[in-house]
Amino acid sequence: MSNQTLQHFLTTNLKELKEQGLYNEINSIRGPNQPIITIGEKDYINLSSNNYLGLANHPKLIEATIQATQHYGAGAGAVRTINGTMSIHEELERKLAEFKDTEAAIVFQSGFNCNMGAISAIMDKNDAILSDALNHASIIDGCRLSRAKILRYEHSDMIDLEQKAKAAKDSGLYNKIMVITDGVFSMDGDLCKLPEIVAIAKKYDLITYVDDAHGSGVRGHGRGTVHHFGLSKEVDFQMGTLSKAVGVVGGYVAGTQALIDWLKVRARPFLFSTSMTPGSAAACLTSLDLILSDPSLTETLWEKANYFKQGLLDLGFDVGHSETPITPCIIGEETLTQEFSKRLFEKGVYAKAIVFPTVPLTTGRIRNMVTSAHSYKQLDQALQIYKDVKKELGL
Repeated sequence: MSNQTLQHFLTTNLKELKEQGLYNEINSIRGPNQPIITIGEKDYINLSSNNYLGLANHPKLIEATIQATQHYGAGAGAVRTINGTMSIHEELERKLAEFKDTEAAIVFQSGFNCNMGAISAIMDKNDAILSDALNHASIIDGCRLSRAKILRYEHSDMIDLEQKAKAAKDSGLYNKIMVITDGVFSMDGDLCKLPEIVAIAKKYDLITYVDDAHGSGVRGHGRGTVHHFGLSKEVDFQMGTLSKAVGVVGGYVAGTQALIDWLKVRARPFLFSTSMTPGSAAACLTSLDLILSDPSLTETLWEKANYFKQGLLDLGFDVGHSETPITPCIIGEETLTQEFSKRLFEKGVYAKAIVFPTVPLTTGRIRNMVTSAHSYKQLDQALQIYKDVKKELGL
């Protein structure tokens, strides 16, 4: 018999989540994650994928995965620091450094692992981290793991950031101070104010860290938010994922050779977890080559994302301040937002509701992710369904 204390905890808390409408039912899709997905026996227009450029299903990536798997094997067989570093991992790191215009790069098994390992490898209990209030959960957990003093500044509020940076610096309490921000904020699609952040960092000697999970492959002609602002030489850590626009899996940090050398001997997920599969590394390499050589990939993404965003505006929806293909459709009250998502689902659009505590109370939204692989016909069908649901709910 399992532990009774554990069973009571699980039963009570699962029941509470379901009663509050906060229990997330996980949908299993049949087949690939593409513009049309199949759940059960029904097809849906997919507006919830991070597969921005449609590369997760690209035949060249699939072929690269197969060939590398046949050559290197299904798994790497060890952690990177023993004998799990294969030539294809090093090739990927060289390509990422080129992609981000830095001296070097290091690859992790996931973006979450990346933030957990990289932040805590540099920052410790004698340091402080200035973190944007809307930073991703992996940043928050990475900061906590470091044991540094976390100083949260209001979202993209540069006055608040500078005041807290000055106070931290003037206090003399900290050996190092870092400012960390998402490049693109995943719930609203807005960009960080990177030029201002870099200026404040220079003024107060702050280490700069940008998590560009949703910017790489999307902004800056595909090279990301830091490149978009022309600040590749001014940011200490350029972190990103290989699971969104790149279409595979993994995470990385790009920076100086000295930084990467340090992370390779101090970042715990790199040291103690088996390395990325060779097939995934090969697919990432192929994806990066496509992004760098074919500007139409990102251009098409932006054309379709702007088309859908304008369509929602024309229907009278609030899409917030998005500056990226992430398009929130802000409904407001939590129960109404969930009902809106449910009606969309019933009519064939898969677009998830995002409510408190992921976003502030009364700012519930449907988060739409348009990709370059969507057809205009599919987007028009989705917009018509949005129109129908809006009318049904009297909005």
